Amino acid sequence: MNSVAASCVQPRRLSEIAFHGEADSDYLKWFAEGIGQRMEAAGHERVDSEESPGLVIHFVDPGRPRPFRRKSQGTFVVGVTEVDEKPDDILSTAYPMLVKSLSNLFIFITPSDDGGKDTYFITLEQGYYTARDRDGAEYFEEVYSHVAPLASTRLVINNIFRDDLPEELRDGNARTRAIYDAGRKLDGMGLLPTAFPIHEILSERDMQHVRRLFGLGGLSYGNVSVREDEDTFWMSARGVDKSNLREVGRDVLLISDYVPEEDAMVVRVPPGVEPRSASVDAIEHWNLYKEHPEIGAIIHIHAWMEGIESTRVNYPCGTYELAQEVAELARQQPDPGRAVVGLKNHGLTITGHSLEDIFERIDGKIIRQVPMEP
Repeated sequence: MNSVAASCVQPRRLSEIAFHGEADSDYLKWFAEGIGQRMEAAGHERVDSEESPGLVIHFVDPGRPRPFRRKSQGTFVVGVTEVDEKPDDILSTAYPMLVKSLSNLFIFITPSDDGGKDTYFITLEQGYYTARDRDGAEYFEEVYSHVAPLASTRLVINNIFRDDLPEELRDGNARTRAIYDAGRKLDGMGLLPTAFPIHEILSERDMQHVRRLFGLGGLSYGNVSVREDEDTFWMSARGVDKSNLREVGRDVLLISDYVPEEDAMVVRVPPGVEPRSASVDAIEHWNLYKEHPEIGAIIHIHAWMEGIESTRVNYPCGTYELAQEVAELARQQPDPGRAVVGLKNHGLTITGHSLEDIFERIDGKIIRQVPMEP
């Protein structure tokens, strides 16, 4: 690890945990007791849900899903529900519950064909994986392995905006235009799936809650960035339509620094522009650009390629820990400047000397469905 990367390393922490909602069946009571004991054995301290813990296990009524209202963006939520009948389509039934409960991960428990229970882990990326059918300690060990990445991470999604973008950059340049073109190209390749319409599912009150905490107005997929100089890079903004990027300071932002004390990315924007937030993946791109001067561009897509190395832990987007795992895998590749890194159950981060270089290397090799695994 070079000196730049080493200076950014932050200590891991174990979150305080809390339980919220009613475990209203014998099985859910057993689940709550078991996962609580496993997390306390791992060193997590249980606190009241009003104390802004790092992780909340939130029991959700499947007939009337309601959110746990975070007081801090640093609180992750794992929704849990049990249904009486197993639906034909797990994802179409469970994903709206994830959205309505504002969960980062959703545990959906159904009857199994053999009379037991099946446990599905529904992800924000509109996928799911299952826990193996085991009892007792082994079962909770597996559940904890999926919950732990949320219980020992921290978000880097704050922004510090500075309205001092140099005048010669305020209308963009060849690099911002390359990002606009790349967004349209990704759309033409079918790599920008329609953003999930959370505004059609959430109430206006819940949408305001999401905007206030996360600077997010909707779910969008993938992002594109290009190096501007040694210290800065352009990147598509959070929650924007990547196929229709147009405006500097709104659709594409200049990322100029990372402030670890505030878990914040510094964004330079034109004066008089109300900016959108930086992509949650900005910390990941920042690490890669700072460590590897040969990287000129990065693309992140929710797709896959055969024979690639992947992160081992399913860390959430926007977390420091995911950025560190991606950086480590890039280091291990023969040429970090032209790396392809898999993000477990999520997608790909691809570095290149330019956007054209990336598109040439992935042409004909992309698998649109990301494989889901425990």
